[in-house]
This record gives sequence, C-alpha cells and structure tokens, in this order.
Amino acid sequence: MSAPVFYEKVTLLITHYNRSASLARLLKAFAELNCRFGEIIVSDDGSKPEHLDVIKSLQNSYTFTLLTVPKNKGLGNNNNKGHDAVKTPYTLYVQEDFVPKPVFPAHFSDALAFMEEDESIDIARFYAYQLFPYLTPYKKGFDLMRFKIWYPGHMKFFSYSDHPHLKRRNFLEKFGRYRENCNSDVTEHSMCISFVKNKGKGIYYRDFTSLFDQMNSSDEPSTAAFRTQWQNKKTLPVLFLRQLYLQYKTAKLTKEYIAHK
Repeated sequence: MSAPVFYEKVTLLITHYNRSASLARLLKAFAELNCRFGEIIVSDDGSKPEHLDVIKSLQNSYTFTLLTVPKNKGLGNNNNKGHDAVKTPYTLYVQEDFVPKPVFPAHFSDALAFMEEDESIDIARFYAYQLFPYLTPYKKGFDLMRFKIWYPGHMKFFSYSDHPHLKRRNFLEKFGRYRENCNSDVTEHSMCISFVKNKGKGIYYRDFTSLFDQMNSSDEPSTAAFRTQWQNKKTLPVLFLRQLYLQYKTAKLTKEYIAHK
C-alpha cells in the first residue's frame, strides 16, 4: 500500500449513473492507494433504486457526500450539480468507470503543485483515448496543450475533456456551466469550444493511459448508448466515410468556435 497522502485542498467529484459496482471499485482503488481528499462528492443522475441502495451502503465504508435527483437529467446537469457543491480550491473529476493506477498519486501531486505554482493553468488532464496533437514539453512528464484556430484537424479543439482531470473551483465561472438537456458528447464538445474560446490553459500527462484504466464490464457497460460503432470499423468504405465525417466535424467545430460568445 502507498504512503498516505492527504489532498486537503482537493475535492474528489465522481459523477455516477446506474453503475454502483463501478463506483465501489473506484472508491476502493483510491482507498487502497491511500489517497485522502478534503471531501468526496458522488453526484448521482437519477439512478435506479437498487443502485442507490448500494451507494448508501457504501457510505458505511467510505466517507462521501451523496447528491441525488428524482430523475435522470443528463451529464451536464450532473456535472453542474456536483461542481456547485465543491468548497475546496480544486476539483479532481473522475467518472465512475475509471480506476486509478498505482503510479497516479505521485503524478497527481506533481500536477497539483504545478497549479499551485502557476495560477494561469486551468486544468491538468490524466487520461485520453489518443495523443493530443499540439504539445509543448512542460515538467515531469506533463506537456502544455496549444491551440490555434489554423492548426489542422479537429483534435485541436479538445484541450478540455470529461476524462479524469484536475481543475480549479472557479472553472465554471471562467468557462461557463456545462450544457444541459443534450447527450454527454454534445455537453463535452460545448465545453471544449468554450475552453479554447476563453483561452483556457491546460497541462496534459503525455503517457496518457498510464495513470487510469477505463473499465466497462458487461454487467455495467457504458451508459453512452447513443454512440455509434461504425467509426471503429476498418473496411475501406468505412475509412472513406470516416475521413468525410472528420472533415465535416472539423468544419462544424470551427463554425461553433467562431460563433461562440
């Protein structure tokens, strides 16, 4: 077991929906890493009663604040609700299907120290599906993310991500609240545009799969059922269509960036 680390200035904010076993796994992982936080908040998005019963039973083993709503309102509302309850200067945001790896505490401590030293840094990212394309070396395995509207490709817009990250308490004041009444991808993309439009500054851990695992079991699969699977296929017609789609996506995000106020 790792040496105990108490992050007094950090709230661990976990958004949850109908995956109580995943939540239990996440809480256990942080406990086994000896990571303690100023507060842990579980923001639930109208889960089924059987999942809420499990969550309430978890409060016998772990100390956390549970926020609930009577019905599902989407990730945007769940994020806003959770962030409104944070009292500490920093928030470590993690969705319930992620699990921190043993090396996480050391690199998280580095990121927190960097944000304490440099108040211009708005976010530190700890996970990604692919390497962010525009990076400048920073310190201790972290890079600064760069954005210019003329950079090629759609990935330039994704300095922000809903994947595990550390941010300041004033994040919503600076970049606006999460968009509600839409699917989670639209919510995330909207925040991505706001982040770059408002000149957000972020650092990114280059070895981006070494700090967290994302684990979706057959018993508790991803709740983002709206996502299509065709983009993952490798046939020539699909690859051609994917290129057309990415060109369309880049144009669409560019238009949203220009129109954003």
